[in-house]
Amino acid sequence: MYKTLSRSSKKIAFGVCAGIADYVNVDPILIRLLFVLALFLGIGSPILVYIILACIMPKSYESGYYTKSSYTSA
Repeated sequence: MYKTLSRSSKKIAFGVCAGIADYVNVDPILIRLLFVLALFLGIGSPILVYIILACIMPKSYESGYYTKSSYTSA
């Protein structure tokens, strides 16, 4: 089975950093620290990127977003 990039249910704000960490199989704290480091160093626009990712990344199956009726025909 393949991995899909999705927001995680192990979230602090929207689950974007935890979802990225799950996808690349690293600790979510590492991704969050890289995000904060990029914020303080002025690398790109991390807040804008985070907001865009929060809007376009789907929620994970484990977060309870999907129900049985949303993925099967009744």
